Amino acid sequence: MGSVYAKPRKGTRQLRLGRYSEKNRIYHIVTSTNGREPVFRSLQAGRLLVQALQRQEAARNSRTLAFMIMPDHLHWLMRLGKRSSLQAVVNAVKSESARNINRLHGDRGRLWQKGFYERAIRYDEDLPTVARYIIANPLRAGIVKSVSEYSLWDAVWVQEDSQSAMP
Repeated sequence: MGSVYAKPRKGTRQLRLGRYSEKNRIYHIVTSTNGREPVFRSLQAGRLLVQALQRQEAARNSRTLAFMIMPDHLHWLMRLGKRSSLQAVVNAVKSESARNINRLHGDRGRLWQKGFYERAIRYDEDLPTVARYIIANPLRAGIVKSVSEYSLWDAVWVQEDSQSAMP
């Protein structure tokens, strides 16, 4: 089966061209660490990123539907809230997580690459299928043989139905 997604255009400037924040729209966000450093091999660092995602949800800026934190990047399926732009929400997650992870490691400097890739999800798309694609990332990367072996992910469908068919 082929990828659900076309390859993103290269370059952060290209990523911003035509970007439009539609309130209440569902987006698949992908953002990478600076230099593709495997920052999130550390469970502690990954948990700090999860807290940043949760804080945006608590502020009603977003609703997380699924996320997968890979060693060097984040996949985030989210519904944008009515209060902030997509750029502002993603920047807040990146800023807070960078600040807290740098504090954890006693580091300074850039944690994330500039920019991010976003794909607005069409209203007729099957969200659990998109979520499965996101959650299956460590399987496709050969990091684990089963998603149950990987800690840094979640999806609302798993919480709603413990017998879910999520991979």
